[in-house]
Amino acid sequence: MVRDYVINESITGEDLKRVRQLLKMTQKEFAEFANCSKRTVENWESKGEPVKGPIVTLVEILLRHPGMAEQMKVEEKRLKLRLWYMYEDTVCTVIDVDEPRRIVRIRNYIDDPLFRAFGKNTEPSFEDYEEFLKSRCFPESRDKIKLELDRLGIPFYDPIMIIEKTEGRMADDKFRIRIER
Repeated sequence: MVRDYVINESITGEDLKRVRQLLKMTQKEFAEFANCSKRTVENWESKGEPVKGPIVTLVEILLRHPGMAEQMKVEEKRLKLRLWYMYEDTVCTVIDVDEPRRIVRIRNYIDDPLFRAFGKNTEPSFEDYEEFLKSRCFPESRDKIKLELDRLGIPFYDPIMIIEKTEGRMADDKFRIRIER
C-alpha cells in the first residue's frame, strides 16, 4: 500500500494522554478542543485497544506542533463587547470593544487578510472599527431608510443595532457577525 501521508493508523491511550499533558489540558479541556465528550477522552485513555479515526491525525499534528492549540484558543473577554467575525461557520477575527473608552482589541484566527475583519491591519483604531461596522450595514444615506429601520424595529440608524438584527450579512457574501455582550 502506497501512503501519501506519514500518519499512523492508530494511537494508544498513552499517546493521547501524553499529548494532552504536553498541552497542559485536562480531559475536559481536551474534549472541548477535539470536539468530543469528556467520556470519549476517558475511554480513549483508559482502554488498552488502539484508538482510530480523525483523532489520530489531530494527535499527530499536535505532537509536531503543540503551539497550534494555543493559537486557536479564544482569549478571555476583557472588554464589554465582543464581535465574532465569521465566514460561514469559521471564526476569522474576534473583536473586543469598549465603546465608551474607544478601545478596540482584535485577534485574527485566519492567515488570509481577505477573510480578516480589518485585512492586513492588526491594530485597528476605534475609527477603523466604526468604518468596519458601517461596511457591514446598509448605508445611512439609503433611500427610504426610515422604512428599513422600522422593518427591523430600530428607532434610529445605529450600526451595532443593525448588525444585531441582520448579523451584518450583506447580499451575496458569506460573512456574518455574532455579537456577545
